[in-house]
Amino acid sequence: MIFRPRFHIINVLDIDEKFLKDNGIDGLILDLDNTLSLHGAPAAEAGIPEWLDKMRALGVKMVVVSNNTNHRVAPLARKLGLPFIANGAKPLTIGITRAIRFLGIPKERTAVVGDQIFTDVMGGNFARTQTILVEPFHEEKNLFFKIKRAAENIVFRRGEDLSGKKGK
Repeated sequence: MIFRPRFHIINVLDIDEKFLKDNGIDGLILDLDNTLSLHGAPAAEAGIPEWLDKMRALGVKMVVVSNNTNHRVAPLARKLGLPFIANGAKPLTIGITRAIRFLGIPKERTAVVGDQIFTDVMGGNFARTQTILVEPFHEEKNLFFKIKRAAENIVFRRGEDLSGKKGK
């Protein structure tokens, strides 16, 4: 099902060596807003730079794909030392396909990681990658986000058990 992530975890910091190895993941396509940072914030959330360093030490290849503009994405991605694709057009596969080519890893060994079902999860599923839904770091106060989250709950209950493994 296009709305269903392969994995559902609390946040990106829960992705560790065991999780990656157990699930055959060598590359991560990371969303930016509410995945690595608060929506629109100029800095990453606490723990993200250290987590990125751990991923790099493991040899995990990473790239940011965001639907946001270059003006938003470039400064933070550069601060984090990550290559990026802005205006990624998720859930279309344009940005994700570019990211897969950039990473040079088979799509089956790549995971799209993000907080939104209708962009990140759908885009990853359309591109036939693995998908990891994370919870946003903070609850959005904006009415648009509240409506979007309510719509997401119609197609996927965030508390739903996906596999019985870590990552549910």
